[in-house]
Parts: sequence; structure tokens; C-alpha cells
Amino acid sequence: PPQGYYTRRGGIGESGDFITSPEISQVFGELIGIWYISEWIATGKPKAFQLVELGPGRGTLTDDILRVFSQLASLLSKCDVSIHLVEVSPKLSEIQALMLTGGKVQSNPEETSAYMKGMSKTGVPIFWYRDIQDVPPGYSFYLAHEFFDALPIHKFQRTEKGWREVLVDIDPEVPDQLRFVLSPSSTPATENFIQPEETRDHVEVCPEAGVIIQRLACRIEKDGGAALVADYGHDGTKTDTFRGFRNHKLHDVLRAPGTADLTADVDFSYLRKMTQGRTATLGPIKQQEFLKNMGIDLRLQVLLQNSRDTATQEQLRHSYDMLMNPKKMGDCFNFFALLPHQRLADPDKKQKPESKPPLVPVAGFGELVLK
Repeated sequence: PPQGYYTRRGGIGESGDFITSPEISQVFGELIGIWYISEWIATGKPKAFQLVELGPGRGTLTDDILRVFSQLASLLSKCDVSIHLVEVSPKLSEIQALMLTGGKVQSNPEETSAYMKGMSKTGVPIFWYRDIQDVPPGYSFYLAHEFFDALPIHKFQRTEKGWREVLVDIDPEVPDQLRFVLSPSSTPATENFIQPEETRDHVEVCPEAGVIIQRLACRIEKDGGAALVADYGHDGTKTDTFRGFRNHKLHDVLRAPGTADLTADVDFSYLRKMTQGRTATLGPIKQQEFLKNMGIDLRLQVLLQNSRDTATQEQLRHSYDMLMNPKKMGDCFNFFALLPHQRLADPDKKQKPESKPPLVPVAGFGELVLK
């Protein structure tokens, strides 16, 4: 654990190993902030909500969301808002604290669930936890942006003798070099993680993602709220997606472990299965479509009109292109949501159970009519 990539460095940003959407444009986080507010309104404006972010990176996304919350302060004036960050890396939690509170945080005594707490520049309380289990229950909005892709996976290969697990071994030919090998026989993981109806020949499964999704689904079913997942991914169609990034370039996953960011595409069909029907799920839909539905084009126009110099305007257009262009992030990133079942049922149509109730529109996942 002390040698782990995120524990030691966690290279997000221009100078790191990879860059994320919130680092590219403030608009990304603002639209996500608006998504949560629209869900809060759709569920009758509860008196309090927790925003829980899993693996908040440098805190950029939460910072952009908090800016939206403060711009809509009059709307949220009667609502008790708090921020809860689930972060295992001591280094990243320091960076987050600096960005969100200006570094004004205090450590909590060992026996409390949060290991650190502070106050955002806009006066919203922020708490840090090592595990989602430690976050107090209650009506909550969950956010997992580029979180699930960083969790460890099991890899499996179909062979003539049945499924075999792909394992890591020391290469006998080359000193200090690792190699992939197939398990000689079936392993416990092969028995437990391969679905009987699987048609692919190579499969990646992330059991930890399944456990976390189950926890989120249980919490949303019990306390209400919603979860938004944004990540590289597919709907049960891809096979070998495990790769490494170092200095913004692809890197051999077995070379110099702990020095590169390792990632595997999120299998949204697996996440959907793991909710076990406790919540409704929406998506995955492509980032380009989600942001368009959320009004990114309108937001871009406003920012362009308000910026005086051409360099800023150029930067705005460039970041918009990075987020929306299908060849860049527009197609490879997906949005996926968990919502309580009752959120999608129309309360006025109870009398005819045989006719399916029309869906109450959920922002981002369908065309929004701008009023």
C-alpha cells in the first residue's frame, strides 16, 4: 500500500500522467452541479442533502459544483448542504483541502468516522472519510467521476478447457520483469465472477465496483437521493481494456508498477446487474449527449459573450472540443445514474396499472425543454 500510485503521487493534471474533464473545463462541473439541483427539485426539495464524492482527485469537480451551489444560494437557502469526500490518499486529501477550504481543516479524533473536516470558502461543511461505509446515512447525492476505472480487476480468458484467470507472474527469462500467465486450472474468481450467459472470450470483472454499487443502491433505496457515475466504459461489449498511462502516454501495465496510472473500462452492464434491482438505472449514455442535454452549448455561448480577450475564448472553444468531440472524450466517456424507483413512476397514473407510466424526465438523460 505505501508504494501505490495514488498514495505516492496520483498524477492528475497537465504535469501528471493523465487529465480529467473537470481539469479541462469548469463547465463540466457546473453542469453536474445543476444536475444535482434539478434532482433535488424533482424530489420535492428535501430539507437537507449530502453531496458524497468518491475519489475526488484534486477537488476540482467539487469546487465547480460548490460554485453553482453558491450562485443558486437563494434556491438552496432553506436546505442544509454538506460535502462528504471519500479519499484514501493522504497526499490527495491535502490537495483537496487546499483547493476547497484554503487549507483550513482540522484532523478529527480517531474514534470519529471522518478523519478530517473543514469549511468551504462559501461556508459549506466538508468531511473526509476513508470508506463509503463511514459516511453518515441520509438523503444523499453520490458522484463517482473516473473512480470505478481505477479499481482493481480480475481478467479471464476462455480456453478449450473452460475459463482461466489471467494472473501476473515473474518472467523466468528476464530478471525483474513481470508477465501475464493463464491459471493452470479454474480459480475461485473464475467460479464466482463469470456469468453463465457470458458470450465474450475475454472478460474483465471488478468485484470491488460491484460491492460499492450495491452499497450506493442500498443507501439510495433506504434514504433517497441519486448517484451519478461518469467514466470510460462500455455496456458489456468490450474485452481487454486494461492499460497504463504515464506522462499522458500509454504505458506497459507490467513495467515499473506503482509509477503509472492503471485503468480498465467500466462495465456498466455489470454495475446495473449489481444494483440487484434496488434502484432504477439510467444510461450509460455518451458524455457528448449528456452534456448537450444539460445545456453545454448555451453555457458556452454565455461564457464566450462574457469573455473579453480572444485567448480566453480560444481556450473555451478548445476545452469544449475536448469534452464533446467524439474522437476525444465525447464518445469514450459515459454517464450512468442510479435513482429510486419511485422517482421514475408518475404518481398521477396509479389507476391503470397495465399502462406503463411515462417517465418523469431526468436531466441529462433526455432532451430538456429550457424554460
